[in-house]
Amino acid sequence: MSESSRPLPSVCIIIVSYNFEPWIHRCLPSVEASLLPATVLVIDNGSGDATCQIIRDKYPGVELIETHENLGFGRANNIGIQRAMERGFDYLFLLNQDAWIEPDTLGKLVDAAEKNKAYGILSPVHLNGKGDATDFGFSQYTGLKNREEAEQLTEEVTPYPFINAAMWLIPVSVIKETGSFAPLFTHYGEDRNLVQRIEKRGYRLGLVKSAFGYHDREARPVSREQYFEAEYVYFLTEAVNPFYSPLKAIAYSLLAALKKAWKALLSGNGSDCIAYLVVAFRLAGKGRSIHRTRVETNVTRR
Repeated sequence: MSESSRPLPSVCIIIVSYNFEPWIHRCLPSVEASLLPATVLVIDNGSGDATCQIIRDKYPGVELIETHENLGFGRANNIGIQRAMERGFDYLFLLNQDAWIEPDTLGKLVDAAEKNKAYGILSPVHLNGKGDATDFGFSQYTGLKNREEAEQLTEEVTPYPFINAAMWLIPVSVIKETGSFAPLFTHYGEDRNLVQRIEKRGYRLGLVKSAFGYHDREARPVSREQYFEAEYVYFLTEAVNPFYSPLKAIAYSLLAALKKAWKALLSGNGSDCIAYLVVAFRLAGKGRSIHRTRVETNVTRR
């Protein structure tokens, strides 16, 4: 069979929605306009606005699954991932509800994936909602400040340790091997854990410099509560890090949180000491779930 007559790889775009209205008319038209045809699947996490009615009325080509409750990012994505695997798609494209892509983005990602089998995850460049700079989180992960800097990268695909899951292309064959998102995580942390598991099996995460998407969010000051929630999520990812032995995982999670509590106490910061003790107790309370996650996600699937 010649290259030109070979069938195009099939792609399932998975979008987890929750009160999707502010972005729905930018996100969904962008995937419907993709030059590479794809099936679009929206998993709605119990939206309280008119998300589901708008999709039914305005986007009849979009497949909608209503959970009627907020399952969190990972568990809702897993519903779509399972559906896509059952239907035999070649690729998954996970897209945040507050993100959208250019018409040629999906095709460029798939083309790069077909030529670079060492990559388990490929991401486009994440611009901000205005397109005049990169998304603030993406900039932290990659060091790239704008579209022009990305276009100047030497290679079409550049490996990075981490890029968040706002726009990920994943071969279904890789997900079958590694498993999907760990239900241990409710929101945040699940993408980093999946990257670790994919890397553990010898794959890389890469950025395709000619593919672009937009992530419409703003950097806001982090409250004290948000800071310690982020600390808890970080230690939780360390607890199930597939590169760690069980003892090392405990040292880098539970014991590390207790160490920070002790340091805060010695410096006279009682409130931080208590906050880190709460983090440690939360981790200890997740002991069984952490053990189960380590066992389940470290088993290679073939």
